[in-house]
Amino acid sequence: MSFRLYRFTSHEIGFAYPDGSPGTMVLFHRTEPVPIFWHPLTLLAGLLFVCLTSLLLTYFVSRSIIRPIQSLRTAALRIKEGDLTHELRTKKTKLGKQNEVVQLGSAFEEMRIRLKHSIEQSLQYEDNRKQLLSHISHDLKTPISAIKGYVEGILDGIANTDEKRVRYMHTIYRKATDMDQLIDELFLFSKLDLQKVAYDFKIVDIGRYVEDFMDEQRFDLEKAGVALKFEDLSEGGLRVAADPDKLNRVFTNILNNCVKYMQQDHADREDVITVRIRREEEYAIIMIDDTGPGIDQADLPHIFDGFYRAEQSRNSETGGSGLGLAIVKQMTEGHGGFVWAENLPEGGARFCIKLPLTTAIKAVNEHEEHIDH
Repeated sequence: MSFRLYRFTSHEIGFAYPDGSPGTMVLFHRTEPVPIFWHPLTLLAGLLFVCLTSLLLTYFVSRSIIRPIQSLRTAALRIKEGDLTHELRTKKTKLGKQNEVVQLGSAFEEMRIRLKHSIEQSLQYEDNRKQLLSHISHDLKTPISAIKGYVEGILDGIANTDEKRVRYMHTIYRKATDMDQLIDELFLFSKLDLQKVAYDFKIVDIGRYVEDFMDEQRFDLEKAGVALKFEDLSEGGLRVAADPDKLNRVFTNILNNCVKYMQQDHADREDVITVRIRREEEYAIIMIDDTGPGIDQADLPHIFDGFYRAEQSRNSETGGSGLGLAIVKQMTEGHGGFVWAENLPEGGARFCIKLPLTTAIKAVNEHEEHIDH
């Protein structure tokens, strides 16, 4: 039964009055703590709670799963169309953790970056290949044209004296030698680029090695009017894992470059090359300074590129194949080192070679050679 908006249950208990007449007592017990009209409100509130919970769950699922998947699909379609610049942004949860979908997005973004970098490298390689073919054609055509001209001069009787004929033959020989040197350097550069050059590593005291190398070069440099100085600032004992023949080529190419541009400058000053060695943490630094004209700032990032010459006209005044410093870079990196160039405040250029000090194992071209300390 209900009374005043509440439900009750009743129980009748019989008893006898003092005079013996029977009586009945009715006990009422409220069965529900809330009024009757609250029942539909409670049901409605429950439905609203379920709906709100569903909406919140839907929003969370949409935010954490569906939206990232849609973003991932959009990014995949952009890549399909060849657009690798579209960045896929992933967000961490409030707890700083990433769910599986976010991890998938992060992996996809890393793949896009690597793919973009790989394609850029391929395009750069293709551009370099085209430039390489162009430069090879130019640098081979120039001596061939000269040789052809001198041969025609001999055949046509222009070289009508023994002195002229000898001079023509010497010129032809020099041009043929230049072609031979260019082809040798091109072949070496190609092998280095393909990592097909084997390195015979030995433990070398780099200070003593460079000093001995300078002594070997001193006579030829002084004959060319270039003074050579050497300073060991390392206090000795810098040991590196190096291929002596490859290092010889590295230092020879740098010295030849310094001499070439110092002699081209024709400035009224003494031509001097100074070589210094010092230690920097776990590296040996070899610095080669000259007193030449220095390097234009625009050329500094490119002088170690193949076939790059500082003079844009690519005339023959300085000569060379344009591969010397590119070979220096490849061989230095083959030793696990770095090479760069900079200008000196007082004038001239500085070439720096940074080689790691001796390690127990040196691996080159997937071949490992054990080196004992």
